[in-house]
Order: sequence, then C-alpha cells, then structure tokens
Amino acid sequence: MEQRDETTGFQRDILCVLCGLDEPKGMEIQSELETYYGSDVLHARVYQNLDSLAERGLVEKGERDERTNYYRITDAGREAVRDVIEWKRQYTAGVEADTV
Repeated sequence: MEQRDETTGFQRDILCVLCGLDEPKGMEIQSELETYYGSDVLHARVYQNLDSLAERGLVEKGERDERTNYYRITDAGREAVRDVIEWKRQYTAGVEADTV
C-alpha cells in the first residue's frame, strides 16, 4: 500500500470545504468549519493549516488584493479527499447518512 502524507482530520475538513467553495478567503473557510463543528475555531489554527496544506501542494494560495488572500484546492488536494472518501467507504458501506 502506498504511504500517505500525514494529514490531520482538521486539514481534511479544510480540503472538503475547499471542494465546495470557489476561491474563498480564510475567514469564509473558518466560518464554514465553525458551522460544521458547532463551536469557535481559532483564526490562527485555520491559517497555519492552510499554509501547511499550501506548502504540501494540496492548496493554492493566491492574492485578491494587498490584504486578502484566496485559497483553491489543487488536483493533488482533490485526490487526497477522494482517497479518504474511498477508504472510508470500505468501512461504512452499510451506513446511511440519515442513520448516523
């Protein structure tokens, strides 16, 4: 089996959010995560993890203006999400979303 980069659950959640948004700002990503988790997410935690994902080529970081960056998932990031989904399906085949 191929060895995978170490990606935390929080980082995988960021990648999932990026799959569904079109070049969001960090604050938009933070807001989506807070909605999902039902609690506050530290600003610094989001940006540290976005930078880490960008360094590993899973996220592209671009500049909207002098003060605002945007983030976009790369093909490698999409592949990482796809791999996790396929791996989870092995173990959750009989689980329906509305039964969890």
